[in-house]
Amino acid sequence: MRNDDWNRTWYTDKPDLTECFQNTVLVWFPCVYLWLLAPFYALKLYCHDCGCIRISTLCTAKTVLGFLLASFGFVEFFYILLERSHEIQNHMVFLLSPIIRSLTVVLAICIIQLERIRGCRSSVFLFLFWVLAVVCSLVPLRAKIQLAMYEGITTDIVRYTAFFSYFSLQLAQLFLCCFADQPPEGKTVLVKNPCPVKDASFLSKMLFWWFTGLVVKGYRTPLEAGDLWNLREEDTSDKIISDLEEEWTTECAKLQQQEKTMAAGVALGTRLPDQAQILRKLQKEQSSGFCLLRTLARNFGPYFLTGTMCIIFHDFFMFAIPQVLSLLLGFMNEEDAPLWKGYFYATLMFLLSCLQSLFNHQYMYTCFTVGMRVKTAVMGLVYRKSLVINSASRRTCTVGEIVNLVSADTQKLMDFVVYFNAVWLAPIEIALCLFFLWQHLGPSALAGIATVILIFPLNGFIAKKRSKLQEVQMKFMDGRIKLMNEILNGIKILKFYAWEKAFLEQVLGYREKELKALKKSQILYSISIASFNSSTFLIAFAMFGVYVLIDDKNVLDAQKVFVSMALINILKTPLSQLPFAMSTTMQAIVSLKRLGKYLCSEELKDDNVAKAPLSTDGEGVLIDNGTFSWTKEGPPCLKRINVCVPQGSLVAVVGHVGSGKSSLLSAMLGETEKRSGSVSIKGSVAYVPQQAWIQNATVQDNVMFGREKQKTWYQRVLDACALLPDLEILPAGDSTEIGEKGLNLSGGQKQRVSLARAVYRKADVYLLDDPLSAVDAHVGQHIFDKVIGPKGVLRDKVKI
Repeated sequence: MRNDDWNRTWYTDKPDLTECFQNTVLVWFPCVYLWLLAPFYALKLYCHDCGCIRISTLCTAKTVLGFLLASFGFVEFFYILLERSHEIQNHMVFLLSPIIRSLTVVLAICIIQLERIRGCRSSVFLFLFWVLAVVCSLVPLRAKIQLAMYEGITTDIVRYTAFFSYFSLQLAQLFLCCFADQPPEGKTVLVKNPCPVKDASFLSKMLFWWFTGLVVKGYRTPLEAGDLWNLREEDTSDKIISDLEEEWTTECAKLQQQEKTMAAGVALGTRLPDQAQILRKLQKEQSSGFCLLRTLARNFGPYFLTGTMCIIFHDFFMFAIPQVLSLLLGFMNEEDAPLWKGYFYATLMFLLSCLQSLFNHQYMYTCFTVGMRVKTAVMGLVYRKSLVINSASRRTCTVGEIVNLVSADTQKLMDFVVYFNAVWLAPIEIALCLFFLWQHLGPSALAGIATVILIFPLNGFIAKKRSKLQEVQMKFMDGRIKLMNEILNGIKILKFYAWEKAFLEQVLGYREKELKALKKSQILYSISIASFNSSTFLIAFAMFGVYVLIDDKNVLDAQKVFVSMALINILKTPLSQLPFAMSTTMQAIVSLKRLGKYLCSEELKDDNVAKAPLSTDGEGVLIDNGTFSWTKEGPPCLKRINVCVPQGSLVAVVGHVGSGKSSLLSAMLGETEKRSGSVSIKGSVAYVPQQAWIQNATVQDNVMFGREKQKTWYQRVLDACALLPDLEILPAGDSTEIGEKGLNLSGGQKQRVSLARAVYRKADVYLLDDPLSAVDAHVGQHIFDKVIGPKGVLRDKVKI
């Protein structure tokens, strides 16, 4: 702008923009935004097809309003061409702007239709366009109203009417963009009490308006579990875990390939030194942790980056507020400053504060959502891994360690996701605060920088020390949980022998060591927090003290004090977040290594047992010259085994204790290492273990095990397994709740429930490991006749 234009706009009691500026920049700015970004937005819509949306009332209204807006531009073009041709020679822009505006609206109509075809229900892109268009039209609107009040509306009633109508239509378009369209065809899923965020518009998501219904309901009546919405599909554990498992399987395959390449590099017949083996083990743990992090970043990174963008915008608005405050205080010091500037600065501060709060809440919502998904996904991976881990790996990780991985380590990862951005953003925020303080206080800001420099190394040392202490603490916690698990499993024996005191001392010993490490860690954390909480006072005290002392001319006026205190208050947040973020990151690195190590441990091989479809003739189970062991390096537990079991036959494997009967069944299930030979099973398999496994649920749930209830078959199974007399004794029949590990059932009852579960499954091959050992002789005879024998319910099945 020229100097006289600037004087007319800023240095005046009645600010205004030139007519040239209003007809060029304010008209073209929204148009340039739409034309520049439209190709990229169209490409995004092309790559993300969500299905076609039927033409709705909302879409029709948007299209009709769009055509009306476009027609206004063309009408204005012909009006100027015919009635005001003398103005065109001096200002060609008057003729050009309506055409550009109309063509831009036509492009917006095309985008509306493209969004409908690609299934976009709420458009952020067009919402921002209409916001820009309305904001840029506010200045001409004010000018038109002032001119109409001064000259009267009758001087050029056509242009006044056209402009006010055009502005009203723009407001209507902006209002319609605040609503979401109907779901695409075929995408409507009838779910009871669905989450309203799926149907919420962009504006509703930004302002969390979709959540209002639950808040109002909770205000009127106490909320119950049924009032809560169902999870969105993208938040369900099934979707989250399956997506991550697919990525993790690919990553594990790459890691195994690297290990094979490294192993091939070692000369055949040579053995690595002990130090080299330890080094390779540590490298494997680190690489597995890094692979897990990379997989999580690939899966959840894009959504996490939207939160990162929100915090960057939040910081921009946060640092803008002290600058505007400085201008406002400067305005108050000027006696002859126009009053409108004060209103302008105050309104600007209010808008900046609103935007800062808006982006901050969006950031927190996004981070906690990603953190929840990461925790769910990793817990699912650990659980699924525990089902397929082989016996050799099972010896290296106890039940206590697995419980810790699911509870403690996954929580550490969630905290890491929430506070990770503070690790790199907090130092930048601190640097910017000190830079702006330097601008206001000059070299005195160096006193604040010196204070910060003294605090940072201390907290770096504390974070490193706490990371080591966490490893020690987790080690003792694993041991304590393992011991507690063993105590609870053998509580009867422990009580019989009065060993409570001895085992209590062992548990307390572990707990004491754990608490000792935890106490040291928390003392260090308290020092870190105390240093950072006192840092804001120390920084302000040092800077203001130095500023006043270095020069007698330095006076702390309102502008310097208030702006400096605003910047120091901003400084308070990164200084308080940084120690926690650093500590959380260090703890997450330890957890990633532990999780990666467990998730990369060896699994049961799929090719241990060849699965084949069921056939009426031939062998149901076939082992040809099989040699099996429990570990890869260990000695074989079964050698040169040949077994052929025809369909519908009963085979009893007899031998003394430790002769390998259970190992043979494990080999058929694929739970041992197959050194040589082949194992083939036709059809589905049901297994009854030697020690009955009972869930903490009802008898009926234990028998059906999640399958659909078939009343006739269910009653037949209960009768065959001799459970009907027991159900008469139980207080609620088959609805009786069985305690943890079958606490309120006898050994024989537990064994029969376990057998009934296998029979109810209607499998093709039954592997029964001493199923009659815990039952009485007459009950055993009944089960043999009704279940296992030639007239039993399993007479046509393979039974070993």
